[in-house]
Amino acid sequence: MLLHDVRPWGDDPVDLEVTGEQITAVSPAMRTAPAGPEVVDGRGLLAVPGFVNAHAHVDKSWWGRPWVSYAGEPTVQGRIAHERAHRDELGIPGVDVTTAVLREFLRHGTTAVRTHVDVDLGLGLRGIDVVRESAASLGDAVELQIVAFPQDGVVRRSGVLELLERAAVEGADFVGGLDPASIDRAPVEQLDGLFSIAERHGVGLDVHLHDPGELGAFQIELILDRTVRSGLQHRVNVSHGFALGEVAPGRQDDLVAAAAEAGVSWTTVAPLDVAPLPLSLMRDRGVAVGLGTDGIRDLWSPYGDGDILQIARTFAQLHRLRTDEDLRYAIELGTRHAGRFVGRERHDLVVGARADIVLVDADNVADLLVRAPRRELVVAGGRVVAGGGELVGV
Repeated sequence: MLLHDVRPWGDDPVDLEVTGEQITAVSPAMRTAPAGPEVVDGRGLLAVPGFVNAHAHVDKSWWGRPWVSYAGEPTVQGRIAHERAHRDELGIPGVDVTTAVLREFLRHGTTAVRTHVDVDLGLGLRGIDVVRESAASLGDAVELQIVAFPQDGVVRRSGVLELLERAAVEGADFVGGLDPASIDRAPVEQLDGLFSIAERHGVGLDVHLHDPGELGAFQIELILDRTVRSGLQHRVNVSHGFALGEVAPGRQDDLVAAAAEAGVSWTTVAPLDVAPLPLSLMRDRGVAVGLGTDGIRDLWSPYGDGDILQIARTFAQLHRLRTDEDLRYAIELGTRHAGRFVGRERHDLVVGARADIVLVDADNVADLLVRAPRRELVVAGGRVVAGGGELVGV
């Protein structure tokens, strides 16, 4: 395929040549588009790489089903209990609804996802099978990395560590954790168990951490220390980690410096009711930050539409980004800088990268962020999968 006359990142028009799943040539745009069925006219539209959802829960949604009224309690533990009580009646997890979520991701230009998938004593590993089947049904247009996620706790539920180990053996990319102090009330024991699995099986680790203030900061320190001692630098992520934005500036500086040394990354869903991350510190120190949608229309919350561009805009508002350079940075966090969250060394509009390309009608990248226009064309792995905001051929 030849994608003619597009403006990568708003720069000069180019032609992108795609062979198989890869971008194989980038050259100045020809004056007129050559004829042929493999030529797609980009019409001078702005181009960015496919969006990367670095923190999703695609197994938990009721997207596309009759409306479900929110009835959970306003605590992590209360929402866990509510979900456990009602997920079966909604068919969660299910191939059809998970596929619907992935289709919505594609329509919005998301072509790669790190998704947490519940692993517990009631489900076993069935959720992982569901998610893999859903991705396969779309021809793997959306590439997934799977986190085996112990939503109901780790050491407080006998047998969960063994399930997580099975998931690692059977190909999960990461094992997950959850609030070691407030959920399990055994932070060292939970982290020892998780890191031990990661060390034995060569998988990464991604820990949900909702605990606030100094309690959260204490657990961050434990994670950072254990990462270095385990030799798992650049393979551990903290999800949410709200505490980092809540502690005093001097404490933030120490934690960010230690995170940089340990190669521990951060993912955020940028809720507007939490303290912003110390973004300048993290950017200067080289701590990787990824953006995610979290759950979408699930038993935790009725919100969400699967659009990472909307998350990037909320992230920019939360962190008071205003300049064109900073607005572009927010888009880069959801695209080119996010490749590391899905196992990619290169995720950009360059030769050798997977041909994940999104075209939009925007003046520049800052305009793309603030207007969030529809995706005019989405290419995933060298295939056109959406046009005019709607899916095609998937």
